[in-house]
Order: sequence, then structure tokens, then C-alpha cells
Amino acid sequence: ERLHQFEAHNDYIRSVAIHPTQSYILTSSDDMTIKLWDWDAKWALKQTFEGHIHYVMQIAFNPKDNNTFASASLDRTVKVWQLGSTAPNFTLEGHEKGVNCVDYYSGSDKPYLVSGGDDRLVKIWDYQNKTCVQTLEGHAQNVGCVAFHPELPIILSGSEDGTVKLWHSNTYRLESTLNYGLERCWAISCLKGSNNVALGYDEGSMMIKLGREEPAMSMDASTGKIVWAKHCEIQQVNLKQLSSDQQLKDGEKVPLTVKELGSCEIYPQTLSHSPNGRFVVVCGDGEYILYTAITLRNKSYGSAMEFVWSQDSSEYAVRDGNMVKIFKNFKEKKTFKPEAGAEGIFGGSLLGVRSYSGLTFYDWETTSLIRRIEIMPKSINWSQNGELVCIATEESYYVLRYRPEAVTNAISNKDLITEDGIEDAFDALSEIPETIKTGIWVGDCFIYTNSLNRINYYVGGEIVTISHLDRVMYLLGYVSNENRLYLGDKEMSIVSFELSLSVLEYQTAVMRKDFETADRVLPTVPKEQRTRVAHFLEKQGYRQQALSVTLDHEHKFDLALQLGNLQVCYELAIELENEQKWLQLSDVATKQGDFKLVQECLTRAQSFGSLILLASASSDKQLMATIGDKSRKSGQFNIAFLSNFVLGKLDECLNILIENQRLPEAAFFARTYLPSQINHVVGLWREKLKQMNMERAAQALANPTDYENLFPGLIDTYKTEEFLKQQNKIQSARTYQTISPNWEKNPIEEMKEAEENGQFSYIPVQLNRGITDNDDDDDNFDDATETPIQPIAKPTTTDSSVLNKLVSSINPDRSRSHSPMNHTNTSSIKPTQTTSISREASTTSKASSVISTTATAGSGRRTSMSDLEKELQEFDIDIDTDDVSNTENGPSVFKETSKNSPNENEDLQFDDDDVDEFLKET
Repeated sequence: ERLHQFEAHNDYIRSVAIHPTQSYILTSSDDMTIKLWDWDAKWALKQTFEGHIHYVMQIAFNPKDNNTFASASLDRTVKVWQLGSTAPNFTLEGHEKGVNCVDYYSGSDKPYLVSGGDDRLVKIWDYQNKTCVQTLEGHAQNVGCVAFHPELPIILSGSEDGTVKLWHSNTYRLESTLNYGLERCWAISCLKGSNNVALGYDEGSMMIKLGREEPAMSMDASTGKIVWAKHCEIQQVNLKQLSSDQQLKDGEKVPLTVKELGSCEIYPQTLSHSPNGRFVVVCGDGEYILYTAITLRNKSYGSAMEFVWSQDSSEYAVRDGNMVKIFKNFKEKKTFKPEAGAEGIFGGSLLGVRSYSGLTFYDWETTSLIRRIEIMPKSINWSQNGELVCIATEESYYVLRYRPEAVTNAISNKDLITEDGIEDAFDALSEIPETIKTGIWVGDCFIYTNSLNRINYYVGGEIVTISHLDRVMYLLGYVSNENRLYLGDKEMSIVSFELSLSVLEYQTAVMRKDFETADRVLPTVPKEQRTRVAHFLEKQGYRQQALSVTLDHEHKFDLALQLGNLQVCYELAIELENEQKWLQLSDVATKQGDFKLVQECLTRAQSFGSLILLASASSDKQLMATIGDKSRKSGQFNIAFLSNFVLGKLDECLNILIENQRLPEAAFFARTYLPSQINHVVGLWREKLKQMNMERAAQALANPTDYENLFPGLIDTYKTEEFLKQQNKIQSARTYQTISPNWEKNPIEEMKEAEENGQFSYIPVQLNRGITDNDDDDDNFDDATETPIQPIAKPTTTDSSVLNKLVSSINPDRSRSHSPMNHTNTSSIKPTQTTSISREASTTSKASSVISTTATAGSGRRTSMSDLEKELQEFDIDIDTDDVSNTENGPSVFKETSKNSPNENEDLQFDDDDVDEFLKET
């Protein structure tokens, strides 16, 4: 979002510089002026600086004095100004052509600034002495931008020839030339606190990283002294200065007092202590200098691209180009040139040399080849005893075990030596796909920081995370008597993390299979670390030991479960009182055949589903009943239903369905298993539908006890229900072979057979009607109280079937409220099931109870003729009240006195043609 815009100059603006602390900006222009603006004062012009006689190309504030700034102009001069003064403090002259760029050196040791011009030169100025210190030549075209790197001893210059040159700020030697093919370079910007540099070209921009990200820091763990290089200054802090009562917190900065040791003649790129801590070596600018660690007194020096220590502090090696030199007691002992060259060297128990062909290990004493490995290492770390080595590459790291006895055997037996050295010299232990930043060995534990900013340690193939870091940190060392691990960052801030030495010692002893030492160390392991140790033991396969070590009940339970120790698991499960634990224990107990424990576990876990399996498999009727009761109380009604169903408690099953308002399922369940309960359940179903304002749906339900004709064989189901109750008895297990399975049985046929044989007789009982329709249902049947019409004698088959079709074929959408299924038995016409019946039978039927158990053609049950009349009129069927056939064999279907007709005594009749037309329409 643009906050403000204003016209500052009359010509092109070439440069803008922002004041480091105040609300000022400087602008320079082709109008040959420099102007100071204050944005807090609404961008008011505070001052104009005039003095240049050509375009002012760049301006830069002095980082060591914010009130002064320098300007570069095409008038071939560099002027230094002061805020508040209209005239320049002084002018630096020396360029033969116009000056395009200027920058200040940010270090405190040199009052320098750098400039570049169209004369293709880069000049270094001492602005205190007002003299040119050095002129750098090498560019083929105009120099358009220059910069002092804020962190590294480097001067960068960009030119219209497309190159960026890197010059050493101390030696002024050209270190490197960069050309990315992006045409002319116009801008260079360095990020303070970082090695990143941004370059701007005609064709785009480029981000590059210079030097090492890792700071030049080293720690002597035995004395607690940390030494680092800040530019060329060597500084030291002492951890022993911390008071004993000062509590260090993990990840927090350690408050330390910095001590200045002195200045180094070279710019340190690496800094490291000797193994015994007596010496410190600084390497950089192609040289190395050995100092005493206490007084920083120069002990030795020489040319070197790299410097590494042996395990013996009196022995070290340097790389100078492709040559490797080995020194003993500060004297050169041997020099050799590896066959494949030397791109890097590594110290430790063996001298490692990296070349284009891979990694080669040499013996320090004889420089004989020990082993050649096809790998490109980034770093190599040896354990203190020289047995283990970690080789880190860009993508992973490898842990190897060095076998000196194999090397000794090979020296005496030359046949064991191949062109790649001694194959048995190393045993590969692990390959871990992690990128290591820094690492150290403590015993047999390798502690390292990775690319994800985590502190991990490796021991015996196991990776343990100590902490997650919020920024990039570098390992310095481990102080064993404090149980703390120290790290530093690029700003030389020191932090620490607690890491118990006894834990590391215990794990080291276990890895060496020295269990006697491990048992001796175990009591010293802090209680809060016991579980971590137990996890380590478990991964090494020592579960029984892990069970005795761990203090975490969850972990202890898992271990006991793996070991099959049911007693320990049972005790822990009672203490933890966790459902999952009981289920896990039940699984193990099942495998061991302890079904009593299985039942208790499943009961405590309320795993009724599994208990049903157990009860059915063991034929435990009491357990099954218990499951039904408890699952019902706990709300697991599916289980309760199933258990009662298995036990044959059908009434309980029906009650469970009703309790859960599963009334449709209850109705069908009753229809199948308990026909005597149908009327009760259908009544409840209707009431539920009415409560849900589903009146029409409630009226559409047909109650089998009211409409037996719609449910063929209903009476048989009543009989069968009673028959099965009498047959329900416990059978002996020995009869299993002779009893037919249920899926082969036909209960109704068995009932009929028993009835015919006189083994069963059915005594009708009053059906359980329960809840029926409310009295207001009678409003739908105006003729419910009328005297029924006598049925016609000897009705024909045609008459009966026509009547059936007539009643059952009415469009359900329009006739739902008048369907026979909506009314009580006293006001409904029901389809016939027989074609002829005697008048005496029909008379008996009318005289019987309200519910008729058989449907006959002669029943002639009454319906509301006004309603039926409306239905027929919708289908355009003519109703001829005059054409009435009273003959016995006439075609009349039925007749009835219409309550709603003008003349209540007038008969209403239908022709066969009318009926046929109605059936066709429907």
C-alpha cells in the first residue's frame, strides 16, 4: 500500500538511503543535489546538500556515525557530509572518471569506505586519513556497485562486464569471480547477520550464499571454556563462572561474561581445540595459526587450506592444495599426495582424505591405506575410544565400527589387503536418513543436530530426540559433571540442555553387553529417565529388563503383555482401570486359554459383543442372561436384544424394541414371533404416528386382528405360537444328533400335524388388544351404527371377485382416508375369500363377536356409501338407483341404504357394466 508520494527532485532520482535510527531519508538526483526528508514531519524537506557538479549516483550512511554520510558523483569525487552542515566535510579524489557507487565498512577495526567508477577501478579509502589505501583492478567495464560484506572479510564489486568479483578485505586478493550470464550487474545487497547476498542484473536477480554458515567456535569440555572468532577478534567465555546456585533452563541463553583474548592476523574460518584442550588452531585465508588456549600465544603457523587433529593432541595434519602434511610435536613428519587428489581432510583415529573417487582412510603413523569407501562425506566424527565413527553425507549418515585387530592381521598377512584396502577394517552398523549439521560422541552415544533443527542422539540403532530448536544451533560439547549439553548460534549466543550422563553410560554399557556395569549404573539413573532407558532396552530386545526398569504403568503393561505375564497385566489393569487395557489383556488370556480371566476382562471392559461370543461358545446360559441384563441397563440395546433372542425370551425382545420406539420393527417382530401381541404393537405404532402429526399414515395401518382377510393364515400363527410355547423345553445334549435344525422345520405344519393327531388342541384366548384407535376415529365412518344389510343368497364367484377388486383397487392416494385398513371391524367392507357360503353361515357370522376370525362372501360388511359414492363419481361411474336387481341370481354386487341420500329408504345399486368400467379406469 502506497502511503505517500511527492516530487523530490527536478531530475532522475539515483539513490535513496534510510537513516538507521531516525525518521530521515536521503535522496540524490541528476539535479546534482542531495535532500534530507523527515517522514514524521509529514515528509518535510529538512535540508539540501549542494556541492557536486555532476549527477549524484549513490549515497550511504556511515554505520559507525549515523550523522555522516558519503556520496559518489560523476564529477569523479566522493564527498563526506554531516547532517546539519551544508558544506561537505571533505572530498576524496582519485578516480579518473565518474564514481558510480560507495559503501562503508561496518567493522570497528578499520575506518574504510569503498568506491567504484567508470574507470573500471575499485578503490578503498581511509576516511580518517583521507587517503586511498588500495586500488583493485580487474573489471573489463564500468564498476556499477560495490559492498563490504557485514560478516565476512570480503569486498564485492559488480560491473557492466557481467561479473561480480569477490576480494579479500584484508589481503585485497581476488578470491573469486562470479558470472551468471545475466548481462550487466547494477546492484549488490548484503543481509546483516547472514552470509546471503543478493545481486541485481539486467536480466534478473540472483541470491548467493558465501562462506560457511557454521560460526568459528570451539569448546574444551574438560575446562568448560568456549572460544570463538568474531571477525578477527578472538573471544572466550568460561562456563565455570556460573554460580552453583544458578539454575540453567533448557533452551535459554546462558548468561556469560565475554573475555577478549586478542586479535588474529588472519580471518578465522574454522577454530578448534586440540583433544586435550591445551591448544587452539585458527585456519583461514589459506593459513593456519596454532595458539595456546589460555594466553592465545602463537605456537606455530603455516600454509593450509584445512587443519585437522589426530586423537593424539601432539599430532595433526594440514591440506595445502593436493598435498597432505602430517606434523608431530609441531614438526613436519611426513608429506604425501593421495593418488586421487585431496579435496578435504578429516581427523580422528585415522586420517581421512576426500577425493573425487570417494573417501580414503590412512594410518597416521605410516600413511598406509586402511580402507577406501565410495562415499562423499561432509563430516566425520570419531568416538573418544576410537571404536565408532560416524560418516555424514548430504542426505544421510552411517555409523561404522573400526576393527584395529583386523588391520593388525592384515599387516602381517598381505593377502588380506586389496586395492581398496582392508575389507574387514570396518563393520557397518547403521544407516540413518538424516542430514547432520554438527555432532559429537559421548561414550557410544552420538549426539547431533539435524537439518530439521532437532537435537537427537543415536545409540544402538535407536534415535532419541532431546529437544526441538527454534533456530539453527551448533553443538559445542557436553559437560559430564553438569549433565548438560551446550550449543551456540551464529550470534555467539550459548544455550544448554540437560542430558543425564548416567543414562548415556547405562546405554553404552548395554550396547557393549556389559550388564554388570549396567546394573551398577542403573541406581544412579534419575527416576524421570527410567522410562526412556526402558524403551531403549525394549528396542534392544531386553524386554524382561525393561519391565523391571520402567516406572511408567502404561509401558509396563505393554511389556508385560508382550511377555505374557498375565498377573502383572491384571494388577496394572485394575490400577489403570482402562477399557482398552482390559480388552488387550482378554486377547492374551484367550491365547493362553484362561477363560475365567477372559470373562472378567470383558465384563470390566463392558465388551458385551465379545462376551456373547464367549457365552455362546461355552454354552453358558447364565452368562448370556447376565449380558442381556447389563447391556440393557448400559443402553446397548442391540446386544440386549441379541442375548435375549438367543435365550428365546421373545417377550423381552419385543419390550426392548418398544422401549426404544422401534415400533415398526416391533410390529413385524410380533407378526413373526408373537402374533398375539400384534394388536397391542400396532396400536402403539398408530399412536406414535399420530403424535408425529402423521394421521393419514396411522389410518393406513391395517391391524391383522381387525383385517384377518388381509393376513392369510393368521389363526394358524396364533395356534403355532401356543403350540411352540408348549413344545419349548430343554433338550439333552445327547439328542443333538436326532433333532432337526430350525432351518429345516416348518412350525405351522408341525402344529397342524399335532392337531390332527390329537396331540395339540387350541383354546382361543382373548387377544391382547392393548392400545387401539381413539374414539375420534369413528368420525370417519358415519354409518358405523347402522344395521347391516343382509347378504345376498348364493353369490356367484363373479360377484365376489368383482367386489374384492372394487374395494381393493381404489386409488390409494385418493382413498387412504376411506381404505378398509383405516376403520374398525364394525364399519369396514372386507374382501371375500370364498365364492359361496350358506345363508345360515353368514347369519352366524353377523351374530358372532366384533372380530371375525374368518371372512366370507356373505358377510356383506357395511361401508359408508356416501364415501364410496364419491369415489365412484370421481371415476365417472353412473349410479343408477332405479336399476336395482332384487333377484337371487341377479347381477347386483351389493346394496345398502345410504345415510346421506335424500331418501334414507332408497336402495343404491351398481350394474356389472359400471363395475367393469370402474375396474378398467383404475
